[in-house]
Amino acid sequence: MPRATKIVATVGPVSSDFDTLKRMVEAGVDVFRLNFSHGTAADHIARAELIRSVSRAVGREVAIMADLQGPKIRIGRFEAGRIELEKGATFTLDAALEGPGDISRVGLDYKELPRDVHPGDVLLLNDGLIVLTVERVEAERIVTSVRIGGELSNNKGINRQGGGLTAPALTAKDMEDIRTAMRFAADFVAVSFPKNASDMSMARQLANIAAAGNRHRPMMIAKIERAEAIPELAGILEASDGIMVARGDLAVEVGNAAVPALQKRMIKLAREANKLTITATQMMESMIVNAVPTRAEVSDVANAVLDGTDAVMLSAETATGRYPVEVVEAMAAICLEAEKSYEVEIDRDFLNRTFTRVDQSIANGALFTAWHLRAKAIASLTDSGSTALWMSRHNIDLPIYALTPNVATRRRLALFRNVQPFELAQGDNRDTVLHAAQDLLLERGVVARGDLIVLTIGEPMGEPGGTNTLKIVRVGQR
Repeated sequence: MPRATKIVATVGPVSSDFDTLKRMVEAGVDVFRLNFSHGTAADHIARAELIRSVSRAVGREVAIMADLQGPKIRIGRFEAGRIELEKGATFTLDAALEGPGDISRVGLDYKELPRDVHPGDVLLLNDGLIVLTVERVEAERIVTSVRIGGELSNNKGINRQGGGLTAPALTAKDMEDIRTAMRFAADFVAVSFPKNASDMSMARQLANIAAAGNRHRPMMIAKIERAEAIPELAGILEASDGIMVARGDLAVEVGNAAVPALQKRMIKLAREANKLTITATQMMESMIVNAVPTRAEVSDVANAVLDGTDAVMLSAETATGRYPVEVVEAMAAICLEAEKSYEVEIDRDFLNRTFTRVDQSIANGALFTAWHLRAKAIASLTDSGSTALWMSRHNIDLPIYALTPNVATRRRLALFRNVQPFELAQGDNRDTVLHAAQDLLLERGVVARGDLIVLTIGEPMGEPGGTNTLKIVRVGQR
């Protein structure tokens, strides 16, 4: 069995050369993330071109995800670069301050914060390491008392406990970054801090407009990191192609203890809605500086796999860490081991479910048939990838091969759990294409002559959304 769970790795200063990227792909990277919080448009375009060239060299389509920065809810800078806050001290967040701050106050990049908070609110800075209680608001100044102190340095993020900040999900910078991402045809666009379905719909519309010239349509990923997004999850899922369980900012707003259960709930809801999921933040954090992960990190990655996530993500581990290749190798090994414990209950998955679309019914029929016949593999001849997506929403200990001539589809499929995309030209003659599919799987070494496989195909050939045929084939028999 090939590895089912996909790996997303962030590109950064230590992983921006051809050799390192190639070694990371060979170690198991399926999707590269470009973090638009750092770098210029030219930087991202150059890295995207490098990734495409690496993909060609390896002979495998690796997808690119453009991760938008979102609203910059941060403090300003300090004269000395950092300060030490003492518990019980008074500290002011001053939206009117233009210069550097000091031990008593600091400016704000997010100028609307004084209108978002009230006395008694709790503000968490630097991922919750600094805790402030709002005492009073005086025009542009928020006077706070330090509940938990410590070192505070330049440009650290601010969260309000319980959520409630009014900053829009899409800033002017994000809108420009979407245009940049469409210049190199990013396969996925991750939207930071969406609060509702409207935020995702707006981002999709902007991406579609920006890509109108090349007719590219990226898949939209909602990063769930605001408390307000939790009750809106069903609508956000409907407006998105997938979600990222972004555990950093989400944990600061809802509390660390609430995140594990939320992670399981979000992945479950997304799978039921036929959407993708990425689990992110601090998955292998210690490997930024250490050559091996902690046992807690191994368990964290394995549990995300067992929850059913499509992908697990590396951030600073591959962007700035010492071991960008080794951390991918370690994560791939953990995923493979965890996948051996899959609970496959295909029959139960289909109880009390109805299918109104022919192509979706064929997809699920292929799963059911392949499982009970103990086929070697499932092969889906697809244009859009929808058939493969529906099949990938169920745990099955059989690989799913998506055969498509569409390069954009092959790149998107790189993120789908338990789906391996291959290039296959498709013509008008069904039998010719089916024989070519068998030959390709034989050539790739994933089946042998005499193996039983289940194929799905649409007739007439070449019409998107037209999967309407299931065929059981003994490989090599014409």
